[in-house]
Amino acid sequence: MNCEICQLKELDVEHFEIREVLRCILHTILFHRALGLVRPKDIDLELFEITYVQCGDVELERKTDEKIEQFIDRAEKHPNKKNQIMPCDTLNLLVGLISFMGSSRGVLTSLLSHHSLLCSTRGVSTLICLSFYEVKNKQPTWFTNKVERLYWEQWYINLNVAQHQKGHSGKSTSSKIVVDPGAEERTARRAALEASLRDVLFQIIRFVNEKKDHIPPVPNLEGVSFPYEITISRFCIWNGNVQEDAPNRESYDAQLTREVL
Repeated sequence: MNCEICQLKELDVEHFEIREVLRCILHTILFHRALGLVRPKDIDLELFEITYVQCGDVELERKTDEKIEQFIDRAEKHPNKKNQIMPCDTLNLLVGLISFMGSSRGVLTSLLSHHSLLCSTRGVSTLICLSFYEVKNKQPTWFTNKVERLYWEQWYINLNVAQHQKGHSGKSTSSKIVVDPGAEERTARRAALEASLRDVLFQIIRFVNEKKDHIPPVPNLEGVSFPYEITISRFCIWNGNVQEDAPNRESYDAQLTREVL
């Protein structure tokens, strides 16, 4: 089966923005891939002048929020530095190899650790993947399951989560009004993120309108039509090696973690 992949535009976010950004992106994808009967519900973002649509399915919202909270918890424990996002060429390589080779972890990490794109790269990237799949029954054996997942579409959401900023003390040694020097910068950054988030939403719409031939027959006429899963993949490149999470020291063992939440 042909699996179409959409790598969404990278977004620079702060920790408190993760929840709204992920809700907006994930629910937009799920709504456009819900080919059965849904009850559309408009949602206005609190942080941005953006409105998106949910399917109106309580269980879907609960499961999606559960995954988002797990990601937020992970981002809290393993914060990214703003200058540690890997270059797009390297990211494309990782996404392509993951999709093509699946769970062949040993071969995959060996290829990644020797690829020329990684030789001079140091960085951390956290990818969130929303995958749609079909469930096929197959002849069971003593070492395999009788159910097989056939993935037909994957969406990669790439977030660069900035570390927490220290709050402005607000103290002054004079009676003059003190203007926060970072206020203008934060306003500009928020506007840039809002524009980038809009770009991502339009990217989703373009993809779903252009990519249709790979979609399997609709198995369900209510709610989300196809089985799906949300996974998190965290890559760290250090001295040319791919390893798990941010390193405290140099490591020569290439590792790759793909955690299914």
